Amino acid sequence: MNNYILSIAAVFVGALIVFIFKPSNQKNLKLLLAFSGAFLLAITIFDLLPEVFEDNLFAKRTGVWIMIGILLQKVLEYFSKGAEHGHIHLDKDTNRISSLLFISLGIHAVLEGFPIHHTDGILLGIIIHKIPIAMIMTTFLLNTKIKKSIILITLLVFALMTPLGTFMSEYFDDAQLYYKEITALVIGIFLHVSTTILFESNEGHKFNVTKLLVILVATATAYII
Repeated sequence: MNNYILSIAAVFVGALIVFIFKPSNQKNLKLLLAFSGAFLLAITIFDLLPEVFEDNLFAKRTGVWIMIGILLQKVLEYFSKGAEHGHIHLDKDTNRISSLLFISLGIHAVLEGFPIHHTDGILLGIIIHKIPIAMIMTTFLLNTKIKKSIILITLLVFALMTPLGTFMSEYFDDAQLYYKEITALVIGIFLHVSTTILFESNEGHKFNVTKLLVILVATATAYII
């Protein structure tokens, strides 16, 4: 039950930070996003990859599923415009949420919930990833003409997507039967999202020491956990 509550709470923690504190320092938010990306990447490499390849007689097929996950995320980002890694582009004059944006984010969120019950550390990785994404999402939604009631409903539905994936992985027979394939798909998604966060060009292609330190701390933390 804690897995469900914590993954839901992560979205609302991010949203509440925006509602209460109205943070305006984009540099700090980018560093938080970098930490989340590094942590998610490290958890994927340290925990998820060894799990799907352990005692695996079909390693190449698993690799194919990972590639499918990478390509799937690429397709999802075509519709979400990169919201999964902090790039949300909404017209400030809009009064409705793009259905394609919401569906693509929903698919991503459902899939990332699958490994939570089976893999140590992945819940924490998803929580750390969701908080800055929820902050960015809330900030952009509040800057549009969308009603606050609609924004709250949107955030609630978005918060329930990851627990839905966790529920399916635990109680649906087909999801359990193809758990390794689905997890390999999720690995591909995580690899794409986390590396995009970490390695997209800095402004002016400058070397950022602070960002590097944040990445190293996140990686070490994921290893220790």
